[in-house]
Amino acid sequence: MGLLILIAGLALFIGVHVLTTLRDKRAAVIARLGENGYKIVYALISFAGLALIVWGFSVYRATGWINVWYPPVAMRHIALALMLPAVILVVASYIRGNIYLKLKHPMLTGVKLWALLHLLANGDLGSIILFGAFLAWAVYDRISLKRRADPGAPPIPVGGIANDVIAVAVGVVVYAALAFAFHPLVIGVPVIGV
Repeated sequence: MGLLILIAGLALFIGVHVLTTLRDKRAAVIARLGENGYKIVYALISFAGLALIVWGFSVYRATGWINVWYPPVAMRHIALALMLPAVILVVASYIRGNIYLKLKHPMLTGVKLWALLHLLANGDLGSIILFGAFLAWAVYDRISLKRRADPGAPPIPVGGIANDVIAVAVGVVVYAALAFAFHPLVIGVPVIGV
């Protein structure tokens, strides 16, 4: 049951994000709903998908865990270490500086790194579906960006090295919050001291 809920959530969340890459279809939806209507529906579908993902994964973890392979313990430590740059990259997509200019799409790079690290550190079916889906979406989205006429991102001003320093500092704080609070309290899996 949990896997079905998880898959339904992924279909909603990733499906609405794929719509963004299909510029003609997206334009048709905006023409029909208006810009604000599109944003509201997009946000509601994304939130519903995310809620189903969290719910489905928690039901799966509690009732239907299926091991596929057993990753070496070292992978957890590697994932923990490399999650810091993944978080910084996601932050750098909003606090834009030289990191943004160099990578062009640090959000997608951060999501790909996050998903890959979690795939390597977890060997159960639910994790493979969850993180594999996000990795596949991020790869697809990056490829689609190369084919789009527009950049597909909101116009956020780009600063210099000062923005990079801020992005790293904010990334460290967010990383600590994820590792020490979010992961053990919300996900139910402690990552520090394991």
